[in-house]
Amino acid sequence: MKYIKYIVISFVVFVIFRILFITNFWINLEHKASDVFFLLRGAQETSDNIVIVEIGDDTFNTLNERWPFPREYHARLIENLEKAGAKQIIFDIEFTERTNVNADSKLASAIANYDNIILSGKLIRTQYDNSIREQLLSPIPLLIQTGTKWGTVNISADPDGFVRRYELFQKRAKEIKLSIGAIAIAHHFDIDLQSEEIHNYPKFFKIGSNYIPKVTSKSALINFYGPARTFSTYDYADVIDDSTFTTDFEKEIETNLDQYYGLADNFKDKIVLIGLTAVEFHDTHHTPFFSENNQLMPGVEIHANFLETVLRSDFLKRFPIIPYLLFILFFTMLLFIVNSLIRPTISVFINLVLIFVYIWFSYFLFSTKQMLIPILEIPVIIIIIYIVGLVTQYIQTVRERKFIKQAFGQYIAPELVEELIKDPKKLEYGGVQREVTVLYSDIVAFTPYTESHSPKETVDILREYLTEMVDIITENKGTLDKFVGDEIVAMFGAPVELEDHAFYACKTALEMRQRMNELQEKWESENRDPFEIGIGINTGVVTVGNLGSEQIFDYTAIGDNMNAGARIEALTRDYETENNIIISDSTFEQVKDKINANFIDDATVKGKKIIIKIHELLSVK
Repeated sequence: MKYIKYIVISFVVFVIFRILFITNFWINLEHKASDVFFLLRGAQETSDNIVIVEIGDDTFNTLNERWPFPREYHARLIENLEKAGAKQIIFDIEFTERTNVNADSKLASAIANYDNIILSGKLIRTQYDNSIREQLLSPIPLLIQTGTKWGTVNISADPDGFVRRYELFQKRAKEIKLSIGAIAIAHHFDIDLQSEEIHNYPKFFKIGSNYIPKVTSKSALINFYGPARTFSTYDYADVIDDSTFTTDFEKEIETNLDQYYGLADNFKDKIVLIGLTAVEFHDTHHTPFFSENNQLMPGVEIHANFLETVLRSDFLKRFPIIPYLLFILFFTMLLFIVNSLIRPTISVFINLVLIFVYIWFSYFLFSTKQMLIPILEIPVIIIIIYIVGLVTQYIQTVRERKFIKQAFGQYIAPELVEELIKDPKKLEYGGVQREVTVLYSDIVAFTPYTESHSPKETVDILREYLTEMVDIITENKGTLDKFVGDEIVAMFGAPVELEDHAFYACKTALEMRQRMNELQEKWESENRDPFEIGIGINTGVVTVGNLGSEQIFDYTAIGDNMNAGARIEALTRDYETENNIIISDSTFEQVKDKINANFIDDATVKGKKIIIKIHELLSVK
């Protein structure tokens, strides 16, 4: 019966988390985790079959031309690459509008001479009223009239703005237009675009013998080989700079450097992609390797990564969903049962080992088998199951917790109650050395005040004052140590450790001062006599803990630094300050970058022979 309960709980947890795991929020987390795997694997050596000719900032500086370049430049580029023996020339540049007729004709003539050129277009989607209009932008007819192939260059990002997938084709109504990457693969293997060798299956996209696994209806994962500029990249200006072309720089120095001839051998038998890399063209994208060098990747290099993925058959594949879901369900049930049989201290160790092993196994599959399985789902399930086990244990010990709260809740700070619940041994007599900041606040001339007012008036105004001040202390993570008559003693940094205890004490004092000003105005409006307070703050090591008797529990602090705090507060009577708040130099040194304060004096406090520096606290920066 017990195990049936765990099986039912396991199934409920499984269903809940399957719903969570299909949300965009969770999908983005998984994407980020897979990005980390790319970074851990590091940049991979490419095959050198693919090179890039970029039109970047240096290109514009060299040519001294504005975009778009004269199309005879592109014609010259084609001729030079063909002379160099390029296997394919792929333009990630859209020639979708006419320019100068003569220039267009020169480019068309250059394209018509060769059958290894691929041009680009794009599917444009625009919102029109309540519908979306789709328009397929193709190269101008003059460039493709001889049958030159062209493909789409649409790049889609995931919801977090990162590109991880490659669009294999675009679909407009019943028309399917392949991407330049898909066309390049078909051309590489001499496959006719109209043949049955190209087919779109539900889970794969077939190009000849290449079965490209899909992650959406029309996209595949890109196995990125590194950050931007992983592929060999050459400047457009250098490639067109042959003996018949003179750049402005060459005119300036009266020579012709002919950069092309030094590069020609780099293009022989290579797939050459030409694209824009300058940032102002807005064709740069976040990829999994972005955080390695904080460089966006040009769209042309995304096409290069896809081509390299296919040509090397380095396809990233997702683990089959049905076996994975069955494994999760079985694993969840088994883990619930195991956690119920072992102690939480052992369980946490086992669970951490399981998380480590699973993440290592996930990375192993990714780096050696190009297999992606959900990275975070199993660790989260392990953690949740462990938490459920802890909740069960909590229910079993709730009586003990209630006892501690009922016995001590009305006497000590809520944080201390929680610490006692976590570690009841703190109830034992004894203390520890800890650095804290102590705050003393005392009413100035309170004895004469009580003598001139009735007991009821004194008690009422004192209760209102103490309530407001204590609220401010607890809101700022302080612990009320005690009331000594009208004096408030508080500490910051115990029983719960507080990294900025000195700052919180100073912030508390300023808020007490502000609230005191408001109370004084209120009391005057009610025809009640207000009073003034002084506040002293000191930071140092004290002995803190249960320092009461065996019969009476008393969590407090003692030591010279506690006494120094009280004596610093007394100095507010001797020095005229703006807020009536004095802090010690030990406090000032810890908060000087966060507060405004003025040095007052080298003072000698009562009972101390040494001189201490004191400062008046003005405000928080």
